[in-house]
Amino acid sequence: MKHYLLPLALTLSACGATDDGRPNVVLDTELGEIEIEVHLDTAPISGADFLMHVDKGLYVDQGFYRVVRADNDPRGMGMSLIQGGILSQEFDTPLIAHELTTDTGLSNTRGVISIARDAPGTGSAGYFFINIGDNSFLDTGGDRNPDGAGYATFGTIIRGMDVVENIHSKDASGDSPSPVTDNQYLTQPVKIVRAYRVEN
Repeated sequence: MKHYLLPLALTLSACGATDDGRPNVVLDTELGEIEIEVHLDTAPISGADFLMHVDKGLYVDQGFYRVVRADNDPRGMGMSLIQGGILSQEFDTPLIAHELTTDTGLSNTRGVISIARDAPGTGSAGYFFINIGDNSFLDTGGDRNPDGAGYATFGTIIRGMDVVENIHSKDASGDSPSPVTDNQYLTQPVKIVRAYRVEN
């Protein structure tokens, strides 16, 4: 299962984007709705990849599976986020080019959604996370990752942070694929029932 630990550029027309540089998407989870403003204007690669996953129905019956909190962050940096996306072990999502936060102009702070990855260029919107606290150490030049490239930001939560926080509070004593993420995997992933665009 390619659950990148934080994890082919697509044109906007390829993912069915309109002239709207900031379309809205709803992730309808079993705990409620999360509405996201996708920043296509400043994060065209990551934003387009996220919309492609939405438009193709790839998030349906997937979900949120990992939470990081002050009490389970092994680095002791107080990282606070939930991670979600594709749950299936068989799914192989195409990788996208890495976008720097210095280019997108959007910091990894509360309510910002970002691409999970290993090395730069190994991520995709198949695996993403939503920041709950100030995680600006995940920005380009930040000290969380030794490569200094940061994690690509591409949108903001405009409704449903209460749902995000509810997910964040769930039991995280599930099986972990790595000692680094011990006590971070939910015992029961929170399912995404559907994902769709809305008029903004």
